[in-house]
Amino acid sequence: MTKIVSWNVNSIRVRMPHISELVHSVKPDVILLQETKSTDENFPTEEIKNLGYEILIHGQKSYNGVAILSKIPFELIANELPGDKKDTQARFIEARILTTNPFNVASIYLPNGNPIDTEKFPYKLSWMKRLKKYAELKMKHHETIIFGGDYNIIPKKGDAVDIEKWKNDALHHEKSIKLFREIVNLGLTDVFRVFNSRDYEFTYWDYSRGSWEKDNGLRIDHFLATPLAIDRINDCQIEKKFRALERPSDHVPIWFEID
Repeated sequence: MTKIVSWNVNSIRVRMPHISELVHSVKPDVILLQETKSTDENFPTEEIKNLGYEILIHGQKSYNGVAILSKIPFELIANELPGDKKDTQARFIEARILTTNPFNVASIYLPNGNPIDTEKFPYKLSWMKRLKKYAELKMKHHETIIFGGDYNIIPKKGDAVDIEKWKNDALHHEKSIKLFREIVNLGLTDVFRVFNSRDYEFTYWDYSRGSWEKDNGLRIDHFLATPLAIDRINDCQIEKKFRALERPSDHVPIWFEID
């Protein structure tokens, strides 16, 4: 069994003690990171290798940044999402995990899109259209792949305490949700929902307004799996305890196990 974790760490250097705790308590074989906020040169490579992982990085100074850490041999497939050569934001990296029966994982940091009356919202929608096109290609080739990461999408009513408050927000705007559903409807599966049907299971709590203390969170970190991938997945859970640590990320890890 191989355990894959996804986590928006909101600065890899600040969160290194938490990464160590994750490694020792959750014991992941592969870790997908988002919002590392680090260039490739400044990434804590030695500290990560000392924990037993090899590293693939797509970094960016101060913003964004994605990475894949693995104890299992792996190879880089892509470090950018096709479709826009002018897009320099570090939001996508994909690797093939070289187990006996190999599979692909992608770490994605989908744009937030707020405020919706700025250029950030069209950029989010454009990025989602590119992701849809890429996922469509993967489906056409019958690939075993899981797209994991911070989607900045609240899919449904039970993924927020009061979904009505998010209708005019990029995270649950009708245009965002329409594209998210189109991506899922290619034949992908929201892995967490296969193993957890309860509402109000969150992966993110804002730093302000007492969101953590009130458990006023959002489920915006997801795994979307192709049919050949979901058939091999046995479990998927959220590690909520990491939000209670000192100097936490506003996101918590989420993981799945694949046979």
